[in-house]
Amino acid sequence: MQKIKLGTKQEIDVREIWEKEDTDFTPWLAKPENIQQLGSKIGMDLIVLEEEKEVGPFRADILCQDEATENLVLIENQLEKTDHKHLGQLLTYATGLNAASVVWIASDFNEEHRATLDWLNKITDEKYNFFGIKISGIKIDDKVAPDFTIVSKPNDWTRSISSAAAKIGVNKLTETNIHQLELWSMLCETLRKKESTPLKIRKPFPKSWHVFPVGRSGVAIGVNISTRDSRISVDIYIHKDQSIFEYLEKDKKLIETEFGEKLDWQPLLNKTASRIAIYKSECRLEDKERWSEYINWYIEKAEKFYNVFSQRIKNF
Repeated sequence: MQKIKLGTKQEIDVREIWEKEDTDFTPWLAKPENIQQLGSKIGMDLIVLEEEKEVGPFRADILCQDEATENLVLIENQLEKTDHKHLGQLLTYATGLNAASVVWIASDFNEEHRATLDWLNKITDEKYNFFGIKISGIKIDDKVAPDFTIVSKPNDWTRSISSAAAKIGVNKLTETNIHQLELWSMLCETLRKKESTPLKIRKPFPKSWHVFPVGRSGVAIGVNISTRDSRISVDIYIHKDQSIFEYLEKDKKLIETEFGEKLDWQPLLNKTASRIAIYKSECRLEDKERWSEYINWYIEKAEKFYNVFSQRIKNF
C-alpha cells in the first residue's frame, strides 16, 4: 500500500493572498462558492444581495440573505486587527439596513472587541445574532487556502429545544409549530451524533421544512412534513433558476440509477421554484413515537440526494 505524503502546514499573512479588502477580498468572498463556505461555518445558507451597499454616506461590504429565514445578514471585512472605527461602522450599517445578523471578519480580534460581540449577543433577543470570524491564510507546501475560525457567536446558537421555544415565544406558536421545532431539533441532534455525514447542520425553526446547503446559492436539500397530506418528503429545491432543473433533468435516467429509486421531477413552470422529490406516505406529525423512523428516513434520503446531486450542481 502506497503511503500518503503529508505536507507541512503554516499560517501566512492574509495580505499575501488578498492585497486590498475592497478590490480583492470582498469580491472573492462574494463569489457563491466562497460565501457558501462562510455560511456553512456559521450555519446559514447565504445569498449575496449586494456588494458595497450604500448606507447613507457609507458603504457596507456585503449584504446577504439567509435563505432559510429570509433575514438580512451584514458582513463587514477587515484584513487587519479589529479597531473601534470598524466596530462603529458595523453597528451603523446594521441599524441602517435593519440586519438580523452581523458578521465581522478580521485577521485578528482585540479582546475588547470580541467581548463586545459577546455582550451584544447577550443583551439582544433571539432575532439578532453577532459573529466574529477570524480569517487566516493556510499554506501547505505550495498551495494556499483560506480558513474561517469563529471567535464569537450567539451563546444560544446550538441551544436546546426548550430554550429555543422560550426565546421565540411558545405562547405565539401553535401546537403544530412546536412539534415542527421539536422534530427538526431532534433531527439535528441525531446528525450531530453521527460519525460522518455530508449534511451541514442548520439551526432549526418552527416550519414545515428544514434545509441543508448543497454547495450553490439558490439550491438546497429540503426535508419536509405535510400535515395536510400526512406525508414526509426530501427534495432538491431550486429557487428561481429553471435552467438548473433542466440541466439536471437531462441526466434523469442516470441520476435515478445512482439514487436507486424513482424520483418525482416537478418543473413548476408557473411558479418561482422547481424541485426533485421523494415521498413517504401516512406519516403524521403528531405521531411522536414514529419520529425516530422519520428521522432515519430523512437522513438516509438527504445523504443520497447530497451524494448524487451536489457535484452536479456545483459543476453547473
